[in-house]
Amino acid sequence: MPPTIKDLKPYVPAKDFELSQRFYAALGFTLTPAFGGTYDAELNGHRFRLQDAYVKDWANNFMMLIVIDAVEAWHEHVLEMQSSGNYPGMRVQDPVPIGGSQVLHVHDPSGVLLVFVQ
Repeated sequence: MPPTIKDLKPYVPAKDFELSQRFYAALGFTLTPAFGGTYDAELNGHRFRLQDAYVKDWANNFMMLIVIDAVEAWHEHVLEMQSSGNYPGMRVQDPVPIGGSQVLHVHDPSGVLLVFVQ
């Protein structure tokens, strides 16, 4: 039998670590200090680790797929965040139908692409 895993957390880059912490907290993630100055970000039992490290090509090619129930609610939420002006570099696209899904693309302030799929 192959070995199993108990947890998996991708390390997400942050160009401006404090700005990224505020961005993910505003999205709804709970941030807790983790190993080596990183932060674990958790929402509804799903987690990733935010780190104070940035390489432009890496951040601009990093994506997270987030399966959701209500694309319009998320769209309204991220538009409010964007209009606040508190998250420079944040970009939001209108939801688009892809296959049988509605897909919302949001870039965090570091360029990481969040793909919300309903």
